[in-house]
Amino acid sequence: MGETKMINGGRILLESLHRLGITDIFGYPGGAVIPIFDEIYSYDKINYYFARHEQGLSHAADGYARVSGKVGVCLATSGPGATNMVTGIMTAHMDSVPMIAITGQVRSNLLGRDAFQETDTVGITMPITKCNYLIQNIKEIPRVVKEAYYIATTGRPGPVLIDIPNDIQLHQIPYEEFERLFNEEIELEGYSPTYEGHQGQIKRAIKLIKEAKKPLIIAGAGVLKSKASKELFEYAEKMQTPVATTLLGLGAFPESHELSLGMLGMHGTVPANYATDEADLVIAAGIRFDDRIAGNPNKFIEKAKIIHIDIDPAEIDKNKKADVPIVGDLKHVLTVINSEVKPQTHTEWVKKVNDWKKEYPLGHREVGEDRLLPQEVLRAIDDILKGDTIIVTDVGQHQMWAAQYFTYQNPNSIVTSGGAGTMGFGLPAAIGAQIGAPDKKVVLIVGDGGFQMTLQELMMIKQYNLPVKVVILNNSYLGMVRQWQELFKDRRYSFVDLEINPDFIKIAEAYGIKNAKLTNKEDLKTKLKNLILSDEGVLIECVVEKEENVFPMIPAGKTVSQMIGKKGVLENE
Repeated sequence: MGETKMINGGRILLESLHRLGITDIFGYPGGAVIPIFDEIYSYDKINYYFARHEQGLSHAADGYARVSGKVGVCLATSGPGATNMVTGIMTAHMDSVPMIAITGQVRSNLLGRDAFQETDTVGITMPITKCNYLIQNIKEIPRVVKEAYYIATTGRPGPVLIDIPNDIQLHQIPYEEFERLFNEEIELEGYSPTYEGHQGQIKRAIKLIKEAKKPLIIAGAGVLKSKASKELFEYAEKMQTPVATTLLGLGAFPESHELSLGMLGMHGTVPANYATDEADLVIAAGIRFDDRIAGNPNKFIEKAKIIHIDIDPAEIDKNKKADVPIVGDLKHVLTVINSEVKPQTHTEWVKKVNDWKKEYPLGHREVGEDRLLPQEVLRAIDDILKGDTIIVTDVGQHQMWAAQYFTYQNPNSIVTSGGAGTMGFGLPAAIGAQIGAPDKKVVLIVGDGGFQMTLQELMMIKQYNLPVKVVILNNSYLGMVRQWQELFKDRRYSFVDLEINPDFIKIAEAYGIKNAKLTNKEDLKTKLKNLILSDEGVLIECVVEKEENVFPMIPAGKTVSQMIGKKGVLENE
């Protein structure tokens, strides 16, 4: 008889991921995952990307998942390696991003003994994952990896964590036994997402749709997660219903369309916000009614009946009571509705919202030729790319300007941290997005504050020759906090001044990244296009006005009637 072929836990992990279709992993080595990395050394079925910080690799996996439609996978060691990933896991959880986070753990016999680099990773991440696992036996690995993948990608997507003790990574079983274990059917008691939608509720919704005179669709991330943009477009055109989007719903409906109102909410467009105040029916498609769009939830869409469609029953009636709740997959539910309803026209209503679009276009003040406004930079980039790009943002003022001033035509064309608002997300997420969509142009819009939180990931752009365009809007402030301090704290600027910034051009040079600094309108006209259309990674520092504000703005907890800066220029109000 021949020698029995054996396989260890680390190789089982990799082979299981590969068989599920995983092609890319973002990782950082450490003591508790040395056996896994030893297997990676000779495993060529998956591409590995070496981040420079565990927070960076988790955001990179997140950005990768958002644009590729695949699961983002990240890998780090125990203790501080795992806790450094927590921010990225939480960000993915808040925005419903499918992710498998894998962490090493101390040897099984040391668990609970405060061993070197031990921490209760499962306990720490329990509130910010859909599910998590501590592997206790090598034979569990194939089943757990399959379950993690299934849970991360079904129902409302989200992150799942797998914690693997060091010794179990080294344990071995016969290869034939691994094959048998991997091929076993998984059974998940109590986990059964509803896709169909209740037929009675759908009929009730159709009745409200037929009766509506001023209908409005609010499209959220759920449209994109369920790949329902086509069905949403068909419904909007057939029923002549204006569409407003949440921040995470941008791209779900083409913004060049006459029925598009753009983003609603705290920094949303005037037409989108006015429509919520006047609509008599709102179809809430995959949204959470979070505070950034609802403001004062008791006053939000006060005149409207609400049809709320969401695959997660926990979101129904959580922030806003629905007249007709439908728990189900948006793509399926909209397909059924589209097949049942007859075309309608809402001529007066559509004319009214389009009049608002003409009366309240996004605007900004004017400055001299020797100065730059952030809005001018973004409009110039949008003019160059004409919507054919993936925009990635960090968090702050620039994030809201990017939502306002780019024209989002396609699904998954913006990658941004919505629910968590994570500074430092932008650069690693842009890297992940470029790896996930190698044929797309990826442009990162980032502030000088957030950029400094994860700037070490520039090395990935260099190492993997990624053509990411990093556009830093440098206003030498933590801009959004400063804006709130200006408007609501009598300009008491407490620790938001970044006047002592590093030289970003020298940083780019240190990492071997092509770079340029733009300071005036002439630079914008003569230099920007070639930089943005370049085939290599570029860092572009744009020195912009220090105290420019994002308008329109509905202050936190307020209503549409309390909006300030309706024309985007507070001085003109």
